[in-house]
Amino acid sequence: MALFQEFEKQGVKLFKYRGTLPIFILLAALALYTYQCYSANFMGISGYLGLKGNSYQIICLVISLSGLFIRIHTLGFVLPNTSGRNTHKQIADGINKTGMYSLLRHPLYLGNFLMWLGIGLLTENVWFNIFFILSFWLYYERIMYAEETFLIKKFGDEYTNWSKDVPPFIPKFSNYLKPSLDFAWRKIIRQEKSGIAALFIVFMLFHQVAFYFTNGEPDLSMSLWNVLFIVFTIYIAVIKAIQKSTDWLDIEKTR
Repeated sequence: MALFQEFEKQGVKLFKYRGTLPIFILLAALALYTYQCYSANFMGISGYLGLKGNSYQIICLVISLSGLFIRIHTLGFVLPNTSGRNTHKQIADGINKTGMYSLLRHPLYLGNFLMWLGIGLLTENVWFNIFFILSFWLYYERIMYAEETFLIKKFGDEYTNWSKDVPPFIPKFSNYLKPSLDFAWRKIIRQEKSGIAALFIVFMLFHQVAFYFTNGEPDLSMSLWNVLFIVFTIYIAVIKAIQKSTDWLDIEKTR
């Protein structure tokens, strides 16, 4: 099998399981961080940078939130039946060319990368983050290859001509075009609620691990991370209640 065919085959297979990698990253990161806290003599990135208190964790959160912002800005303006959460096969009724898609061809994957990089950095382990970056690159490179092969087969010159001046992963800000659609805020509330809440839950878990090994007990105070956890747990409950009792967030009302 030719190499380009092998890349496409691998990408199609990985596309179906693209939500699996973050789970392994999270479990590995939390396990490593727990071990480092248990060993007590580990000096992490924050120590070398001279950051104290919550400063380092807040920097990590800002990185993750920047990825979340990219995801929200991307999904809020996409054409119908594009950039979905489908895992069985590629779907595209058109080519997104404005908004985030005018800056780069795969904005959702850049958003995912930054979201999980922020979590990876919580481990404070340089080698873990090098491993994460390499793993993400190898994993999503195949997926991006398969997606672009699908789009070229479906749209031909329209896609290849558009992609000539749009980089795959690093934004080219001079290309920016205002989104052609209104922002689908109901869609974002419906689809991204779990991801938003999960992000703050993860940061709270890392905080609890560090607090426990430092103080010998869980943190039950109204600390920053506990407050964020409570707020977004309530947020999830409210959104789920709205979805269950009303049609306010139905797919037909995405904008």
